[in-house]
Amino acid sequence: MRVPADSYTMAAVPPTVLPDSRARSRFRRRLLHWYGRHRRDLPWRRTEDPYHILVSEIMLQQTQVERVVPKYQEFLDRYPTLEALAGSTPEDVRRLWYPLGYNVRPLNLHGIAREAVASYGGRLPADAAALRGMRGIGRYTAGAVLCFAYGRAVPIVDTNVRRVLGRVFLGPRRLAALRGQKAMWDLAGALVPRRRSYDYNQALMDFGATWCTARAPRCRPCPMKRFCATYRMTGRTNRRTDGRA
Repeated sequence: MRVPADSYTMAAVPPTVLPDSRARSRFRRRLLHWYGRHRRDLPWRRTEDPYHILVSEIMLQQTQVERVVPKYQEFLDRYPTLEALAGSTPEDVRRLWYPLGYNVRPLNLHGIAREAVASYGGRLPADAAALRGMRGIGRYTAGAVLCFAYGRAVPIVDTNVRRVLGRVFLGPRRLAALRGQKAMWDLAGALVPRRRSYDYNQALMDFGATWCTARAPRCRPCPMKRFCATYRMTGRTNRRTDGRA
């Protein structure tokens, strides 16, 4: 039996990394409960338009949310569709993108729009391989479009997700011992639920961005601390902070 590229099996995950079914269910349940209380109200969460979601994901690469929100709306006011963006010039797109920086991103986005219009009838394809074949779309961005726009139960792994999953399920030593990206993607794939995958992935990113942060994690009120591998092994983070980011 052929396994689709976007499918994830338990056998694909090293046994030293894979949590059991009870641990997976507990993590999902607590994360989604946390999200219900602490979710951020972001404009790209009010749409299922694949193009709008793509714009937000590319803008958010290496850029803080607070800087992206106003530019996201300005960009879509000027270029509300892929066709509108494809009909512009690279210079105009790059000029509107300022001051977000990383100027290869608007050029890639413009190229994606032109390819979508030329090859896919002005829509982004709902296929991982086709998305990743477009310049500027990697595995994370393809997964974000598939999950947030097309409702696919696929994992996404960015810096925040890697930090959360690494801390909760691996601990510092095992996380440091990981080589490459496969084990982390397999772990993320084993955890993503078939239902509510949109909320789950958004919750995971919010949790990493606002609570399980790199420098000042909120360990004291954290709903994961009783089974967090890092908290259990060290507890040092909790003693360094009063639980307020």
